[in-house]
Amino acid sequence: MEHGTTAEPEQRPQTADGDYRRSPREEERRQFRRARDRRNRWTAALCTIAFVAAVAAATVASPGWERVHALFLDGAEFRHALPEVLDGFWLNVRMFLIAEVLILVLGLLVALVRVTRAPGLQPLRLAATVYVDVFRGVPTLLLVFLVGFGLPALRLQGTPSQPWVLGVIALVLSYTAYVAEVLRAGLESVHPAQRNAARALGLSTPQALRYVVLPQAVRNVLPPLLNDFIALQKDTALVAVLGPLEALRAAQIKADYDFNYTPYLAAALLFIAVTVPLTRVADRLQRRAAQRAWTETGR
Repeated sequence: MEHGTTAEPEQRPQTADGDYRRSPREEERRQFRRARDRRNRWTAALCTIAFVAAVAAATVASPGWERVHALFLDGAEFRHALPEVLDGFWLNVRMFLIAEVLILVLGLLVALVRVTRAPGLQPLRLAATVYVDVFRGVPTLLLVFLVGFGLPALRLQGTPSQPWVLGVIALVLSYTAYVAEVLRAGLESVHPAQRNAARALGLSTPQALRYVVLPQAVRNVLPPLLNDFIALQKDTALVAVLGPLEALRAAQIKADYDFNYTPYLAAALLFIAVTVPLTRVADRLQRRAAQRAWTETGR
């Protein structure tokens, strides 16, 4: 080859219908990757099984295993308590669904007030800031006590008498502060150019907020938002201190009556059955958000 000339690119082999097929070297790479991934999966599975077996063996061999098994893992007691605990858990689900809707609406309103720059809304911004600071600083259990026992003591007209309603009010007050901050971070993550472009296309400020800013903001903060609602589902059990017959309260009554703590295990398994799928969804959304950010950065 003469000096200064460029080498012709290597032509990939073609099949009879004109499609390109992989070269032998590429096939070898792919086979190596598949074998490596298969080996890694088997190694991870065997290590996990060995770890679980070691923990189980150490637990069973402990001196107090027989007593723990009798008090916490009684199969007959589990079957006997499950129907009542399941009925109580339905109240937890209803409280969660009601509180979730209210928290989303109120949290969005608080977040919008905090990000607005209108001078006339300064008192509302100050009130929203104080609300978020106060209710994020008060423990949720303490807030349940304050609302559950303090609100009826005021004897205001229209005060709800059902303990579970008072518990929902306390949860809404607490979690609205957290969700408002998450949504505010999402709103501020949208570049101002997006809003300016929407206005340049003829959209009004409310239309730009509804069709351009809010969809992007919610998409950016959907994983942490879902994590807050996973915590909310668990914290509905705190309402048990007010007396409604939800899952934890039902388990407590059964445990005190039979002097056996297996009903607590039944309640825990019901909460796990709801929170674990939500956690996996949150993890998937986080991975998708990370992949999307990596793709946009790579461009």
